[in-house]
Amino acid sequence: MAEPRRHAEVSGVLSSVHRALQVLEVVAEVGDGVTAKAVARRLDFKLPTTYHLLNSLVAEGYLVHLDDARGYGLGYKVAELNDRLRSQLRVSGQIAAILHEVHEGSQAAAYYTVFRDADVVVAHVDDCEEHPRVRPLDVGFDRAVHALAYGKVMLAELAPNLLSARVGAGELPQHTPRTLASLPELTRELAHVRAAGIGIEIEEFQKGLACVAAPVRDASGTVTGAVAVSVTPEDFAQRRWRLERWVRTGASRAARTLAHANSPGQ
Repeated sequence: MAEPRRHAEVSGVLSSVHRALQVLEVVAEVGDGVTAKAVARRLDFKLPTTYHLLNSLVAEGYLVHLDDARGYGLGYKVAELNDRLRSQLRVSGQIAAILHEVHEGSQAAAYYTVFRDADVVVAHVDDCEEHPRVRPLDVGFDRAVHALAYGKVMLAELAPNLLSARVGAGELPQHTPRTLASLPELTRELAHVRAAGIGIEIEEFQKGLACVAAPVRDASGTVTGAVAVSVTPEDFAQRRWRLERWVRTGASRAARTLAHANSPGQ
């Protein structure tokens, strides 16, 4: 009878961790000064449970209690984790330089994405005040891949079983009315992406946003990343071919750079 009890204990630990992460996300979303009562209402937790989770997160440095605001805020350990993730995803100076040229040449925010295991993750962004990045498309962003151009060019290379494992076989998360709603729809779209060698999305992730992306391939032809830019739909309609040319050029240069870096003797 010990084995079932052990599983129950493990399940309880996982449940506590899940609840603590939910609390952390609520504090991050609401911002400094959120109270325990507000967190409890938001998550439908009992107040004593909420205080226990908040105090545990404060003790570990993931949250702080703000006396002046009489509530809680993100702790400084969160920033440490973010810095470590960025360090792990950091691209070479050569890739960063290529992306900067894409940004300046296309006059659009530019993104470099990679596979991190089966996840599609933003590894580098180059932008400016005149052509800013789209929030939340920042380093470490790994969501909504079916609704983004760079996600499409990378998903297009996955085998059907890996694709369904990555995005799910049911309804896909809807970000706008134009988001592809199902795996069959996405599969048809990815076939077009493979044929064209380019990924495009217009207001599938956010209203007022259009993106175009090209795949980065290694020496064997396998897609390992993507170069993308983001603009408004109106800008895309006027400059589509220029934008496509820049992401194709950037992706091709990135592929050559990576091939050289991975060649014997380098």
